[in-house]
Amino acid sequence: MDRLLCGDVGYGKTEVAMRAAFKAVINGKQVAYLVPTTILAEQHYHNFNQRIKDFPVNVELLCRFKNEAEQKDIVQGITQGAIDIVIGTHRLLSEDIQFKDLGLVIIDEEQRFGVKAKEKLKALRFTCDVLTLTATPIPRTLYMSMMGAKDLSVINTPPQNRLPIKTVVVEYDLDLIQQAITRELRRKGQVYFVHNRVQDIEEVRDKIKRILPGSVRLDIAHGQMPPKVLEKVMSDFMDGSIDCLVCTMIIESGIDIPNVNTIIINNAHRFGLSDLHQLRGRVGRFNRSACAYLLIPRNEVLDTDARKRLEAIQEHAQLGSGFKIAMEDLEIRGAGNLLGIEQHGFISAVGFDLYCRLLREAVTNFKKAGV
Repeated sequence: MDRLLCGDVGYGKTEVAMRAAFKAVINGKQVAYLVPTTILAEQHYHNFNQRIKDFPVNVELLCRFKNEAEQKDIVQGITQGAIDIVIGTHRLLSEDIQFKDLGLVIIDEEQRFGVKAKEKLKALRFTCDVLTLTATPIPRTLYMSMMGAKDLSVINTPPQNRLPIKTVVVEYDLDLIQQAITRELRRKGQVYFVHNRVQDIEEVRDKIKRILPGSVRLDIAHGQMPPKVLEKVMSDFMDGSIDCLVCTMIIESGIDIPNVNTIIINNAHRFGLSDLHQLRGRVGRFNRSACAYLLIPRNEVLDTDARKRLEAIQEHAQLGSGFKIAMEDLEIRGAGNLLGIEQHGFISAVGFDLYCRLLREAVTNFKKAGV
């Protein structure tokens, strides 16, 4: 199997992956679950443990939250086959990782990995199945699926009682930020404020603090923090003891906190289309109405692509729009290079169109022959 599972944010892709992993382990195989961030790895590890604690399945987490001695033990367990499911970040791609009997590779948030990383994991074993999860596949992957070089499954049904996220593109305005945060806190919710620059994130936090009542609890989260500090901040936020989290894109991938239903994204014109959709998907994961505010600087002239991206994200705000956004991304950025490592861009080579036709024909013939 080499299958792309495309389902919108919060549609239950992780649930499908969890069941696939369990089935693989029951059949005596090991599972590698590759995720882009340590925070998401930690969340999946917690969820897996909760779900399969009554079964004799050994789940481990391999990322920078573990010290050197713990990592060494886990690597040894993987080699000896003592660990059934290993959830990890890019650390899983290191040279010292040798699986005893790998049966299934799950790649979560596929759009966050480069071609080399994904191919390396597939090359670990030609006999293993690969399940790729994404809400907004990168143009190259989407194109491969549409041509039939990769199998594609789509989850179209939203969870019950799910409401669309109200998406607004506005110029930066402190009054609006204050109103948005206050409105969310009034209904006992929490807020993400995304500012993707570590250098001045503390200044931004202080600026927001000045416009809010003293009782509002703010904190910062970004990838350059010491692991233990970051882990503590995220755990406090999940417990509800932080009201507003000023953070970088570290929260983009798969984080699931149902109580957070307002997200404010600063300098939204600098983000890619799938990034904006992923960030917006961090809210509205419950039966409450949710809001996403995309802030752009005052009096700044946006380039054509940035304007197209913001128009697309505002237009496709209804449930299940991830696939449409990916198609729009394919149109704006081009399909990339199916033979090389470029994941987007328009191939100028004369023979590319002919190559695509030949590939499509070959795939069709293989399918007819039942290969």
